[in-house]
Amino acid sequence: MLAADQATGKRNDVPVHGTLPRMKTLAVLNDTITNCVACPRLVTYRHKVAQTKRRQFKDWTYWGRPVPGFGDPQARLFIVGLAPAAHGGNRTGRVFTGDRSGDWLYAALHAFGFANQPISTHKDDGLRVINCYIAPVVRCAPPDNKPLPNEFDACRPYLVGEFQTLKRVQVVIALGKIAFDHYLKACRDLGHTIPVPVPKFGHEKVYRLPWGITLIGSYHPSQRNTQTGFLTRPMFHSVFRKARKIIDGE
Repeated sequence: MLAADQATGKRNDVPVHGTLPRMKTLAVLNDTITNCVACPRLVTYRHKVAQTKRRQFKDWTYWGRPVPGFGDPQARLFIVGLAPAAHGGNRTGRVFTGDRSGDWLYAALHAFGFANQPISTHKDDGLRVINCYIAPVVRCAPPDNKPLPNEFDACRPYLVGEFQTLKRVQVVIALGKIAFDHYLKACRDLGHTIPVPVPKFGHEKVYRLPWGITLIGSYHPSQRNTQTGFLTRPMFHSVFRKARKIIDGE
């Protein structure tokens, strides 16, 4: 059964409950993502936020749709986050753009040669990421930043599709335990056998997985983590330094 967008009536070409056909290009995959309406709760919430807005962004036309991945099709580094922020990616249409977490992420990417500039404010700000691709586990902004289990399941085929398409990835950085765990679930869906014992999330924990990927855990650069000092810039940058060294063959 196919779903229709509650706001536009546009039909979605992704089954509400099912697997995503293998996508041959990122353009096709991203078009499928941005038209997805598989999760009614998320569709309702993202539209509501886009209509009500936040006072400081009252002059913005919010994106209000699922947020696709962003980056270099030849990427060797893949960064997995949780979900778009209601007034970040859900507003700007680009992952980790227009919020404090993005400020930290793109500054780190720039510092280690993965981005041409340290800021990401809107889709036309000139940002270009180099040898890197960034995607959330869940593509719509969720209420209270907490996706439900069925919403994770509905979105995981998109992450699987990205890894099927991005053939050169060597290193995956998972921002937070949820992203870490759901990356491993995506790997199971790809047919990989997860090592025993199963890798456990930890900041700067490094796992060299049997299928040729190095997985690195990082605390998420959320405001709660950065403002309390739970995650500091040296700690965060250390993760990207490790990734840079692996990609450079050091």
